[in-house]
Amino acid sequence: MMEKTLWYIADPMCSWCWGFSPVIEKTRLEILGHWQAVHRTTGQPFRFEGAMPEGFVYDTEPASRAVVSVSLMDEEMVFPFFRRVQSAFYAEQQNVTAPDVLARLAGAVGLNEQRFLQVFESDAARRRTLEHFQEARKRGVSGFPAVMMQGPQRYAGYALLARGYCPYETLRSRLDAWLAVTVQD
Repeated sequence: MMEKTLWYIADPMCSWCWGFSPVIEKTRLEILGHWQAVHRTTGQPFRFEGAMPEGFVYDTEPASRAVVSVSLMDEEMVFPFFRRVQSAFYAEQQNVTAPDVLARLAGAVGLNEQRFLQVFESDAARRRTLEHFQEARKRGVSGFPAVMMQGPQRYAGYALLARGYCPYETLRSRLDAWLAVTVQD
């Protein structure tokens, strides 16, 4: 029997993913061991003044590649780094498309900044990031955040638990129902 896996598909520069971070963190800790609306709905802090400086290009590839780079360095640091990137972007207005900023953020969670930059600039990190983007499309993810389950062979493929923001109680209820079905079989 294949292990059940919960997948969190997100973008570090997605405002709804930032709003969803307390929900996924609570879910992750318990189970696994635009902006104005997000702020009103979720209570997550944002700095709105000067949020999009002139000339800023909203390119999520560098921040996404940074998360992938951290996964290649130390998988345990992915969620702390992901949250740090989101907080830097949304609450502190840091340019998380800049490699030097991303390296400082990696350092802030305890990773070696020089090693991070080496991995970040590597072909392996670029290739893995592209693979992640392609896999998300292949699974039918058309928006973020998304939470999917992958179950035993009998449940081939993936089941969507959440597309977009949902409160913790809703996600937990859906997850419990999915786990109950797969455990009974």
